Amino acid sequence: MNLHEIQEDAAIDTNSPHMTKKSPLSIPNIRLFIMFRVFFNSRFYYPVFTILFLDFGLTMSQFALLNAAWAASIVFAEVPSGALADIIGRRKLLVATGLLMVAEMLIICFAPRSNPTILFIAFLANRILSGMAEAAASGADEALAYDSLKRYGNTDDWGSVIEMQMRWKSIAFIVAMSVGAAVYDPALMQGLSNRLGFDLVITQAVTLRIPLFMTLVMAVLTLATTLSMKEVHESETGTHTPGADKGESVTSPPASSAKQAFAMTLKAGRWILSTPAALVLIFAGLTFDGISRMVITLSSQYYRLVNIPEALFGLIGAAMALLGLVVPRLAYRMSERFSPGFNFIVVAILSLAGLWGMSVFMPIWGLLPALVLFSTMYLTGFFISDYLNKMTSSDQRATVLSFKGLSFNLFYGIVGILYSVLLAHTRTSVTGADGMLTEQATENIVFIKSFTWFPWSLIIMIVVVVVFSKVYPTRQER
Repeated sequence: MNLHEIQEDAAIDTNSPHMTKKSPLSIPNIRLFIMFRVFFNSRFYYPVFTILFLDFGLTMSQFALLNAAWAASIVFAEVPSGALADIIGRRKLLVATGLLMVAEMLIICFAPRSNPTILFIAFLANRILSGMAEAAASGADEALAYDSLKRYGNTDDWGSVIEMQMRWKSIAFIVAMSVGAAVYDPALMQGLSNRLGFDLVITQAVTLRIPLFMTLVMAVLTLATTLSMKEVHESETGTHTPGADKGESVTSPPASSAKQAFAMTLKAGRWILSTPAALVLIFAGLTFDGISRMVITLSSQYYRLVNIPEALFGLIGAAMALLGLVVPRLAYRMSERFSPGFNFIVVAILSLAGLWGMSVFMPIWGLLPALVLFSTMYLTGFFISDYLNKMTSSDQRATVLSFKGLSFNLFYGIVGILYSVLLAHTRTSVTGADGMLTEQATENIVFIKSFTWFPWSLIIMIVVVVVFSKVYPTRQER
């Protein structure tokens, strides 16, 4: 090792009293992590998601089946993908994520509309690949970024990294929501074409695929970003490996057997069960995430019933994303100043305020409680990531984060099933009380009545979490 290499090693020794604090953005993997989150989540078809599927020729029942397949693929692939990330390397799994995203978008970009059977199969493949991509990315990206920060920077900066990626992702989401909805409108695109002097006839059949091809570009950028990442393997001693700072990959010994993957999964599972703080943290997180996410999923119907013009839905979605520029900074300051218990009390109060406000269905003003509820999603996401990363060891971080993703998606699915049962029960009572209502009127009344259950459901779950947080640590000590 020459003098230059020794100086480089000394420069990144986080224990050195002479070390100069540097920005986390000076670490390539941190920059690439933020870029990955931006490109992976910039899906221009999101503002027209449902109507795009229907305009392709799919039925509403098929749309429901496709979403179920998407959720199922995430649940089944979540934890195994996390274990593989910890064993074969986070970068490899992220490259697989990029490849899956490119494949999923290519399929529907060129999906034929003439054959309904082939069309459904194509979209089914798209949903499965999309779910697998979500599962592969979950945990691996954060684990790679956090370990990079731990190796080359200061882990106390992780909160600021999360804040930055949330802000950049929100900006990208705003652009995707606004542009995606605009390019889907054939009248708008025809007018733009005429102004530019192009002799084109633009119909819905043309604009149908524009958001998809724009998202395909994001998929290619996602893949390119993952290929630029460098693997980081941190030993138990946390010593620096010469050469890593010069861009060379530092990886763990290759191991790809299913036996090792399951062993890693079981190890992480046992760690979570034996670590009350981690288990309670995940339990609290899925409570707020599952119920709030279900309500947000139903937001377009909610906007319609509070008399918001449908033409504004895309702009509302973009406006809600602006919260990502403000809330993460607030969450970062709260995590630095207050305890986790206090912060989750704040999340609970805000969540209940948002849910109760939305259950009133105030015309126009109903946007305000929706704004509050969207804010709680950003707060919850920040706190869970910040606290869980700090308490998890490097060798199983991706697996633990994947457990978190699995539990969140599983609980979200359970909430969805329970909500469908609630809708069926409420519909029976409404039609029994007044059989003269139209189908649309019945659906609206059922929807409004069902919302009154959300705040009560959250209260019940909060009580369960509090009791669990008091009882479980005591049982562990015995």
